Amino acid sequence: MKFATLFILSIVISFFTSNLANAQWVQTNTPSGCYVLCIAESSAGLFAGTREQGVFLSTDNGTKWTSVSTGLPLPPTVSALAVSGSKLFAGAYGVAGSPLDGALVSSNNGATWSLIDTGLTSNYVYSFAISGANTSTPILFAGTAEAGIFRSTDNGSHWTAVNTGLTNLTVQALVVSDSNDSSPMLFAGTWDGVFLSTNNGTSWTTSSTGLPSTRVSALTMRGTNASSTMLFAGIYGAGVFISTNKGTSWTEANTGLAGKYVAAFAVNGTSLFVGTDSGVFLTTNNATNWTRVNSGLLAVTGNPVVSALAISGKYLFAGIFPFGVWRRPLSEMSSVSNKEMSTTFNLNQNYPNPFNPSTEINFTLTQRSIVQLDVFDMLGRKIQTLANTTMDAGQHNATFNAGNLPSGIYTAQLSTNGGRREMKMILSK
Repeated sequence: MKFATLFILSIVISFFTSNLANAQWVQTNTPSGCYVLCIAESSAGLFAGTREQGVFLSTDNGTKWTSVSTGLPLPPTVSALAVSGSKLFAGAYGVAGSPLDGALVSSNNGATWSLIDTGLTSNYVYSFAISGANTSTPILFAGTAEAGIFRSTDNGSHWTAVNTGLTNLTVQALVVSDSNDSSPMLFAGTWDGVFLSTNNGTSWTTSSTGLPSTRVSALTMRGTNASSTMLFAGIYGAGVFISTNKGTSWTEANTGLAGKYVAAFAVNGTSLFVGTDSGVFLTTNNATNWTRVNSGLLAVTGNPVVSALAISGKYLFAGIFPFGVWRRPLSEMSSVSNKEMSTTFNLNQNYPNPFNPSTEINFTLTQRSIVQLDVFDMLGRKIQTLANTTMDAGQHNATFNAGNLPSGIYTAQLSTNGGRREMKMILSK
């Protein structure tokens, strides 16, 4: 029996290895089950912040990752990373009451960390932005949970709250117009919309006209300075919106985009990438339309849920929940194949996830189709059929109630005339 089990495992491993070798996206060697929350590039390599596994460093484009978490709280969750010169900043938290929760800094590429929390009244740092990152006098901003935005002019040694004008103090995203701009525009994505500061956070004004929802999950800019900036916002549950007038007004930009829960953006010249609960999408025309660039992800991950994006060298890197860091050459995505661009249906990540005891599964059909939606346990046994009928084109949803099931990872499998897709769901009781 033991020999048979090993033989089967060998076949499975060979199958996945073969798939990865031929896939356009390639899974890097981050630890198994790694949930990557943020990725940052420095001259030393690529850093990945994770949930409950700390920070990892790769100096070879993801071929090998090394833990660099000495001095971080245990178990360390790192929700934000930023680089300024030789300094690496992290927003980290661990067990309740940990003496090293909050903002930390490393001056030796993560070999050791020091707490920098004087004046910082929140232990949960969601986001960083740096104005003048490559100058001798950078200004560091930290967006926190329920305590607003803090500013530091001495590399984090001291912090000052800068919340005048904000109507909500949970700040999930920060972006500055240009790290070396003499008159930078600083935008904050809060749970009450977008806010703008033109005086390094001293005061804020609302910039949310046209946004359908108040919770902002991601922000990015395209432009060389404050006067030539296009601003993109990820709105929780509503997709991507664009502003061409410095946040004065916003327009929906979701044509071709599947998945409305936006986690991250990445900019490379005229190419803008967005990571959603349905994978990675690309636009080269300022979000007039989006193209799916998921080839190689679905074979292993089912429905790919993107938690982080970053560009380093010739690669785009993506944190895929819960499958660690993946990479793909940027050159491959300059001309996307027709097969990758087209899709007749999409399976979105369930919400909430993790869940207890029930969760909603949403999917989209672009044409009338026979639909079967099943749920399997970790042993591959079918435990529920949520749908088995013909459905019209449009948005559909189903409820999975796991009240009588044990905690664990369950798989939702959607089968239509256009093929089959899967996603993982986490039941946590």
